[in-house]
Amino acid sequence: MRTEDLRSTPARLTATAAAKLPRLFLVIVGLVYILAGLFYRDPWKTDDVIGLATMLTALSDQAHAWLLPQVGALAQAQDGPLVTWVGALFIWALRPALEFFFSPLNAAIIASRLPNILWFAILTSSIWYGTYLLGRRSEAQPLALPFGGEPDERDYGRMLADAALLLIVATVGIIWRMHETSEVPVVIACQALAFYAVARMLDHPLSGAITLGVAIGAAFLARGWLGSLPLILAALIAFTPRGPLADARKWLVLSLLIAATLMLLWWIPARTFGPYWTASWLSWAGNAYGWPSSRAWLSIVRDLPWFLWPTWPLALLALWRWRGWFGAPHILIPLAFALSASLLLLANTDPFEPEYSTLAVPCAILAAFALPTLRRGVVNTLDWFAVMCFSLTAATVWLGWIALQTGWPTQISANIARQTQGFGIHIAWPATVIALLGTIAWIALVRWRLRSHPAGLWRGTALSAGGLLTTWLLLATLWMPALDYARSYRDVSASLAQALARDQRPGECIHTQGLGSGQRASFLVFNNIQLSFDSSCPLLLQQLDRRDLTMNRAAPPGYDILWEGRRVPERHEMFRLMRIRPDA
Repeated sequence: MRTEDLRSTPARLTATAAAKLPRLFLVIVGLVYILAGLFYRDPWKTDDVIGLATMLTALSDQAHAWLLPQVGALAQAQDGPLVTWVGALFIWALRPALEFFFSPLNAAIIASRLPNILWFAILTSSIWYGTYLLGRRSEAQPLALPFGGEPDERDYGRMLADAALLLIVATVGIIWRMHETSEVPVVIACQALAFYAVARMLDHPLSGAITLGVAIGAAFLARGWLGSLPLILAALIAFTPRGPLADARKWLVLSLLIAATLMLLWWIPARTFGPYWTASWLSWAGNAYGWPSSRAWLSIVRDLPWFLWPTWPLALLALWRWRGWFGAPHILIPLAFALSASLLLLANTDPFEPEYSTLAVPCAILAAFALPTLRRGVVNTLDWFAVMCFSLTAATVWLGWIALQTGWPTQISANIARQTQGFGIHIAWPATVIALLGTIAWIALVRWRLRSHPAGLWRGTALSAGGLLTTWLLLATLWMPALDYARSYRDVSASLAQALARDQRPGECIHTQGLGSGQRASFLVFNNIQLSFDSSCPLLLQQLDRRDLTMNRAAPPGYDILWEGRRVPERHEMFRLMRIRPDA
């Protein structure tokens, strides 16, 4: 690289600012992030419980359920089979051992969530190594100081990699999604793996091309074209003819061959054995994209800033500070992933969190490269903002828990009571002790920042990640019983199962009306209630809005009401089981 290019780099950094972050801190952050909130709760609607329902159906020996995801007898013709395959494999392998300690249902729930640890490991390791590969390149190095003292390439790359890992952990919108038994954790992990693969192709094109093909294929098997198209488009943008990856373009053929092989190994038998399922899947995939609507764009403007907080402002700042370096790999590659995800997001007919999540990885990486360009005063301001923001959120969680337990403050307690009507208030002491330890750890982290004045540039990202983890840990310990009560269908499913045990005759099927996919999956998961689309079934299960029944609760003509039920905290949703009269 020319001397004048090196002098124009916006990165300014000393060796002390690239001081090594303790590896133990990263390990603790990772373990707390993925383990808190992963276990000791029921699956919640919608994606969380649907994922588990497809896994249990695959293990029920139902025809082609391993090949074509289903919820009971009903096709789940969305996304792909990878989540079902991996989750069902974990349940099959580990449930017998877990049943020594838990009930069969809880053993299945625990086993189904263990793959999330795998997806998180792929996500964090791919982001770290990919950013490290880019950060140690000459194009990304900070300006050489007149008398020396700048960091060496390895220390600088390691500092950026640590920052990128902490920034993905600090991303607000994905933290809950990473704990679901759904396709979202897999898609995020594949996004990170594809980023690492492209960065690897700069110096090891063969291994990088193989990894890229596996990432694209896995993303397709996880979420169809909605998962793989952002990666394919990102690769096409990154491998521009005059860019740093131009010499490796020929290896893209290998990547596409591997990806196509993985796709076809599933699609050909799926098309053969499930023509109706695959036709429905193609319709779902085709309807995902269309002419952009103002409603969709307004939802993006409203939701995306908080979902990608705090990385998106830093990502935009990185693009501005490195505006003359868009052809350099450390900017070009994450920018390619950000552009592809943004274009497909704007073309999506109903964008929401699964689509937003495709921007999490490139924003975290770009944000990391913004840090060396910041002045010390700006870095200190960001530190203080993280301290104040997350101290306030932690205090708010504690205040809400105190209001739940004691009834004070009165107004907050009344608001919480409306959302948790019928909840048996109690203190789970082990969870409370963990929450106290987490709070003490946050206070210690803030105290360390105030007393030691660390020079490491990663200190702000450590505060942001630590603050979000503290808030998440408090929610996963103090509030998990109340949240589980408010969002689980276990009780209403048990009540419906009792009614069916009393009133359902042998061989009778149950037709549904207005029943959501999350509710349908919940009844299957908790009590193995099999539902049908056959309108000739003698039993009918309805999902209604209680407001529609305020004027008339009588059964429709030709039906007898057998059971009515609802989740107590839910003010509007209601279920009704009826039998059609023989003479109707």
